[in-house]
Amino acid sequence: MSKANKSNKAIKYRLYPNDEQKVMFAKTFGCCRFVYNQLLALQKQRYKDGESHLSKLKSNEFATRTLKKDYDFLKEIDKFAVSNAVFHLADAYDRFFKKQNHFPKFKSKRKSKKSYTTNFTNNNILIGKNVIKLPKVGMVKAVIHKLPKDDWKLKSVTVSQDSVGNYFASVLFEYEQEDIPSVSKSSTNAIGLDYKSDGLYMDSNGNKAGVHKYYRESHKKLAKQQRRLSRKAGSKKNETKSSNYFKQMRKVNRIYRKIANQRLDSLHKKSTEIANQYDIVCVEDLDMKAIGNKGFGNGKATFDNGYGMFLNMLDYKLKERGKYFVKVDKWYPSSQICHCCGSVKKFDLKDRVYTCDCGYTGDRDHNAAINILTEGLRILQSL
Repeated sequence: MSKANKSNKAIKYRLYPNDEQKVMFAKTFGCCRFVYNQLLALQKQRYKDGESHLSKLKSNEFATRTLKKDYDFLKEIDKFAVSNAVFHLADAYDRFFKKQNHFPKFKSKRKSKKSYTTNFTNNNILIGKNVIKLPKVGMVKAVIHKLPKDDWKLKSVTVSQDSVGNYFASVLFEYEQEDIPSVSKSSTNAIGLDYKSDGLYMDSNGNKAGVHKYYRESHKKLAKQQRRLSRKAGSKKNETKSSNYFKQMRKVNRIYRKIANQRLDSLHKKSTEIANQYDIVCVEDLDMKAIGNKGFGNGKATFDNGYGMFLNMLDYKLKERGKYFVKVDKWYPSSQICHCCGSVKKFDLKDRVYTCDCGYTGDRDHNAAINILTEGLRILQSL
């Protein structure tokens, strides 16, 4: 009998709250931000006074007892939302101490992400036909495009509002996942992908991804709305932002949201296609932030194609299928090696055709993709 492992998966639903529910969401967002900021101020003051850092448990006691006693409005919202705001700050400190993130910052009313998390207990959260029941909010109209399986256990819900004003509920489930038999490492059904800033990738079969450049395609429309925004009261530094400024900002954000949604949909389809078709996928372990640096002159193209996001999708989709996702060291000279004879030649980035003394001539990216595949298969066999 195969062994089962516990795994988590989230399903994100679009919410359509009524006016009363929107008010409750706004209250909860604000209260969570308030608790986070109050606790951060306390921790900073304790450090300044030479006192020890409050643990996660002590922090939660401070929020649920002291703050709730001093501020009655905290009693109006979901109690789990308050506790999770405390835990989010504790996690931020943990990442800071581990040198994974910068020191936690205070959350501003306008700029911080509007969200809160609540936990499942005693059927306080339910998913029905086109509705989701949430604590302190009640039944909220929702688009239930996908239902969890019968054996999935509901763990928590994160409610959020994006920059456009749309509401979402990300529902986290826990389930038992059977171990999936891995495909053979000797499988010949493999492919190598070489990153292309102007087209996502070139594969070892000589095919290009052929994805859209969504940001560039919407650039004129976006620039027009941004010019209108620059004329509104509040666009200048230290100037009070008017209601018209925020209305126009939402129009700009809608364009950004559409671009992001189009990109996400395209990358999901492309990554699913590859994960279904191949047993082994080999890629370079690139630093996409460094590549997207403006100093290289291709920052817009790099961030527009979302290659880093694409690789993350490939990684988990291949693992779910018992297949292999192999990363080749970023310093491996894939574009300089001739895949036919193995000789190494240095080329400028502007040189797009690889010509070797052995007689091989071909697309530089195609040659690199073949080398990435060869090196990836070698790495896989050595594991």
